[in-house]
Amino acid sequence: MLRHVPRLLSRTNAAAMRWSLPFSTDVPAETPVDSKFVEGWRSVIPNIDPPKTPSAFMSPRPPTPSTIPSKLTINFVLPYSSIFSTKEVDMVIVPATTGQMGVLPGHVATIAELKPGVFSVHEGDKVSKYFVSSGFAFIHANSYADIVAVEAVPVDHFDQSLVQKALGEFTQKLSSASTDVEKAEAQIGIDVHSAINAALTG
Repeated sequence: MLRHVPRLLSRTNAAAMRWSLPFSTDVPAETPVDSKFVEGWRSVIPNIDPPKTPSAFMSPRPPTPSTIPSKLTINFVLPYSSIFSTKEVDMVIVPATTGQMGVLPGHVATIAELKPGVFSVHEGDKVSKYFVSSGFAFIHANSYADIVAVEAVPVDHFDQSLVQKALGEFTQKLSSASTDVEKAEAQIGIDVHSAINAALTG
């Protein structure tokens, strides 16, 4: 029985390789359509168009260039607004949970979770800094980057004295918290205000 294991494993690996798809953050040029599903839908409900998938609402990304472009194109969006849309920059630095991550044109495709910290946009000698609370950075192989944040505020809009005051209040709340929920809320406040304070003083 054991002598058949290598043969069975090789079959399994071959099948897995045949069905697996390479990782990519590129949106396909055309939305894939399941023709059998569409035909079945039209035969049952001919008066209503078939439902669309999320990919049907996404505009396709440009193909990955053969040479590395000189600029990085970014989209920086919040749930309620778009700060940058297809803006060409030299570099961005995102506060990933694994540490500060610099992104230049030609960066490898990456998805990174954001932590409270400073998101920097570099355009020549000009540097724009935003404090982001959390979110995700989607770095595409074609020198496009989508930065999706829950909240973002320009760093120069903060009043350092108010930040330090709030930090002291949350620290006091943590010491007097009696439930796990109160402790968690106070700790989140401490983490966010500590990050803002570090951004202002650093």
